[in-house]
Amino acid sequence: MPLTISQLHVYPVKSLRGISLAESDLQLAGLAHDRQWMLVDSKGAMMTQRSHPQMALVDTSLDDGVLVLDTFGMDTHRVPVTDAAMARRSSSVWGSAVSGIDVGDETADWLGQAIGEECRLIAFPASDTRPCDPEYSNPGDHTRYADGFPLLVVTQASLDYLNERLATPVSINRFRPNIVIDGANAHDEDDWRTLRIGDISMRLVKACARCSVPTVDPESGVLAGPEPIHTLSSYRRRDGEVFFGINASPDGEGRLAVGDTVSILD
Repeated sequence: MPLTISQLHVYPVKSLRGISLAESDLQLAGLAHDRQWMLVDSKGAMMTQRSHPQMALVDTSLDDGVLVLDTFGMDTHRVPVTDAAMARRSSSVWGSAVSGIDVGDETADWLGQAIGEECRLIAFPASDTRPCDPEYSNPGDHTRYADGFPLLVVTQASLDYLNERLATPVSINRFRPNIVIDGANAHDEDDWRTLRIGDISMRLVKACARCSVPTVDPESGVLAGPEPIHTLSSYRRRDGEVFFGINASPDGEGRLAVGDTVSILD
């Protein structure tokens, strides 16, 4: 059975709901608009579902590149387009220093009401690059507000293997991948080193250690208990961490689409 892309996902705002796409532009920093925005608290610290699971209830969409936010009981909010003249805020992503353009008070007020806590929304400046971990990357590899790398790749078979062991199956959105590949065996991605999709190659650089985010129920925005991490840990734990999926860095740019054939180069 040939390997194909079965799903593509982007998460415009780190830790808010993502978007399932039929096709997307791939840039060196990741899929277009992926983790282009991030919430920070009043002290400038990164906010994610790890500590604020209610963030899972805020929908995101893109209207000709304009970020649109929505959640139950509130009016839809269009986020202002940023420019270099707007104020910047400093923050960090797991120890990696970043800055962002503050999109303004109106958006901050909307999000504060939506998630029930004071916050600001920052946008990754178009002029900036954030280098990836040099231990796992080539010179020039960069990303935006993703945890560490431009892409997360998983196989459908890996999720199916997990769900066979769970009393209540979970959806792939618990793991927030960018590219889901069908036609492989469970956890084949562990052994892949380089993929080619069309004219684009990408290096699979580091297994993804999972945190508590997969335990957040995306429908209720609450920590739902120890699953699926508890079950994953029974067969995917090593060196004190639990792994699911592979981080990747692209070596080129182009267009990806659901149905595209995936080749394993090594």
